Amino acid sequence: MKYIEYLKDNIIGIIVYLSTVLLLFLMLNAFKVDITVNILTIIILLISGISIITINYYRKNKFYKLYLNSLNKLSEKYLILETIPEPNTYEEKLMVESLYEINKSMIENINDYQRNITEFKEFVEIWIHEVKIPISSMVLKCHNNKEKYDKSLLSIIRRLDNNIDEILYYVRSENTEKDFAINEVNLKEVIRNVSIKNKDDLLDNKIAFDSNVKNSLVHTDKKWLEFIINQIINNSIKYKKDKDSIIKIRSIEDNDKTILEIYDNGIGIPTKDIGRVFEKSFTGSNGRDKIKSTGMGLYIIKKLCDKLGHNIYIESVEKEYTKVIIEFGKNEMYKF
Repeated sequence: MKYIEYLKDNIIGIIVYLSTVLLLFLMLNAFKVDITVNILTIIILLISGISIITINYYRKNKFYKLYLNSLNKLSEKYLILETIPEPNTYEEKLMVESLYEINKSMIENINDYQRNITEFKEFVEIWIHEVKIPISSMVLKCHNNKEKYDKSLLSIIRRLDNNIDEILYYVRSENTEKDFAINEVNLKEVIRNVSIKNKDDLLDNKIAFDSNVKNSLVHTDKKWLEFIINQIINNSIKYKKDKDSIIKIRSIEDNDKTILEIYDNGIGIPTKDIGRVFEKSFTGSNGRDKIKSTGMGLYIIKKLCDKLGHNIYIESVEKEYTKVIIEFGKNEMYKF
């Protein structure tokens, strides 16, 4: 609080006070009071007025200075009530009480919002599970009646199933901790499950699948990791070349980590896009020009990897290859 600004805020009171002092001077002069006494009285009144204003300023300035310093140090500004100094004046008490009511109202609104979001997420999860039942039935029916149904129909159903999975994992990604089950997971088993799930798409698209994954044990959530790798494989299939397509998966044991590499010789990612592939809704030139994309797949993958504690990187050269690298740290904290 600047002193000059404080004076401006109290200018009306100051003018009234000075006017009163001037009026008193004129009255004393009119009653023929000794000029020395008159001047001395006015000086005392002026000094008293200035002292009152200055003392009041420093008292308020101390409170607001502590308040603003606390506010500036906080990254979460809404916690200011926990650090605000004890109010001494009625004005300060009014301000603190107002802040308390504002904070209380904000918390109530946030709780209502979170409750609505939670209810919506629960509804979406229930809906997805209900939808996946007939989808599974359609997949099974197509498999059992291959001569009756065109292969493209099965491909469309599988794509629909993957898209629904993407919605489910995106909805859950905000509260993944509630759905986590961190255990020692065999990478080879995970890759086998994902390859079986994508077997038909790999065969239909004539993509060679080369897996050289060791029986490496990593600390992760098996279900979430299968979703992550399945999304990567789906991208490799989606952005394949017209011929001689291949997907290679390798695992490498390092001293303090296990590295999983998923390589494809597809159309690759342009240099200008590589730094933004994990951004939400970023489709890039490939997603706009060649194959329609939502730009959500890699965003969800990165988000889940971050929460699982895995590092994920992408290397790519346009028209040559794309390599996705996932690093699993060997952290003792996950051992139960």
